[in-house]
Amino acid sequence: MELQEAIEVLSDLGFTAVEIAIHESGGIKPSEVLMDLDRSVQILRHTHRLDISGFSVELASTGEQHYEDFENLCRLAKTTKVVNLIVPSGEHGTPFNEEVEHLKRLVEIGDAEGIRVSVRSQLGCLSDDPDTLMVLCNNVDGLGISLDPSVYLCCGGKEKNVDKIMKFVCNTYLRDSRPDAFQVSIGQGEIDYARLITQLEREKYDRALTAHMVPLDGLDHRVELRKLRRLLETHL
Repeated sequence: MELQEAIEVLSDLGFTAVEIAIHESGGIKPSEVLMDLDRSVQILRHTHRLDISGFSVELASTGEQHYEDFENLCRLAKTTKVVNLIVPSGEHGTPFNEEVEHLKRLVEIGDAEGIRVSVRSQLGCLSDDPDTLMVLCNNVDGLGISLDPSVYLCCGGKEKNVDKIMKFVCNTYLRDSRPDAFQVSIGQGEIDYARLITQLEREKYDRALTAHMVPLDGLDHRVELRKLRRLLETHL
């Protein structure tokens, strides 16, 4: 859907905020956003009744251009009163020290604009291991985590314990999952929402619980989104 259409649907479903993906592979491309920042600010400000909980950012640029582009997106976030920027994790095989230096640079750029940078839990990436994530956060002062519990349920073998990284969490992505399926119909998986919310409350978490669900064949996407929203509300 186009952004404004999606916002209307989410508003009708009873959501109060929206996270906007600014991905080169998506509908809102960083290259287009950066081409005319003033126009982009006007588009992103028109979210009607929904607040913007954060921007998920995936840039195609590399080298110094990458950090220049990220700085401009941080300024865009500040202008639109967005605090959270979510960035991808390095894939397996990325040298650890290289990832640390990269994330340090992003966090420093974000700090200068009052932006909180968090790295996203992702399968096939360094962030799919809680121990590695904890070491990253300990080495990059100010780095947060966008926690996706499904990643640690579906990573193969035994479910991975995330207690040690909860203090770094500043964003969450939720759906229902099983060890053999990253996303299933709400209520058909093994995500323990009550336990997760208790863990977050213990760390005084007061940020977004983000429904992050792709359409699945045979399921009504809007019904699934509404089911997740109502399920979460029963635990709050």
